[in-house]
Amino acid sequence: MPASLILVGAGKMGGAMLEGWLADGLPGASVTVIDPQPAPAMAALCATHGIALNPADPGEPEALVLAIKPQGLEAAGPALASLAGPGTLVVSVLAGKTIANLKDRLPRARAVVRAMPNLPASIRRGATGAAASPETGEDQRRTAHALLAGIGLVEWLDSEELIDAVTAVSGSGPAYVFLMAEALAAAGVSAGLPPDVAARLARQTVAGAGELLGQSPEEPATLRRNVTSPGGTTAAALEVLMAEEGLNPLMREAVAAARRRAGELAG
Repeated sequence: MPASLILVGAGKMGGAMLEGWLADGLPGASVTVIDPQPAPAMAALCATHGIALNPADPGEPEALVLAIKPQGLEAAGPALASLAGPGTLVVSVLAGKTIANLKDRLPRARAVVRAMPNLPASIRRGATGAAASPETGEDQRRTAHALLAGIGLVEWLDSEELIDAVTAVSGSGPAYVFLMAEALAAAGVSAGLPPDVAARLARQTVAGAGELLGQSPEEPATLRRNVTSPGGTTAAALEVLMAEEGLNPLMREAVAAARRRAGELAG
């Protein structure tokens, strides 16, 4: 962990990251939080751990983590530029903002890591893809990994261009899972279940299956086969979902559409 760290933006994502760092042993005295409108819970967390909140002159930290809303970068740019020196590691979780975008607004920054987390990061169960600028040293990369690991899994990418694919798979992926829960509940209603019963069963089925997938060392395909008896009810349903025009081609099309849109937004 860095000896000094400034977190800019302490909303759901920034707050989850901060809680993860503190749980991993980062001393509060080494952290500064900059947020013009911190939630009462965040202000209390800072006070409890001795974290500086919105000081007049925070100085240049070893690591600068940007967790503000992407549309706020333009307005915040001049203030942020004074925080990022040549030796500062910049870690950004701003969707759609490329390393080039960040360097334009932080002209003295050299080591920049662009990361794409997803919504479960807010409960420290996230999946994050990350790419680093060429100037990022190995020690800085390890520091960035430690910071991002506070909100879940971290996968490093060989090229920043792959961030759009990460956005399409894991960044947008929770919405696909939520839609599946919706569709499963609606199908239950069509099969005769009361709407509230169908909704509860679908929700718990998706949540329970996700937890099992997370805890099991088995591949998803193995888990699927384990619950599919030949000629049984699950097999009958999977024949539909795994048909030539079933779930797989739909998912490929959906991910491709999300990837295209991510490239348009970043451009």
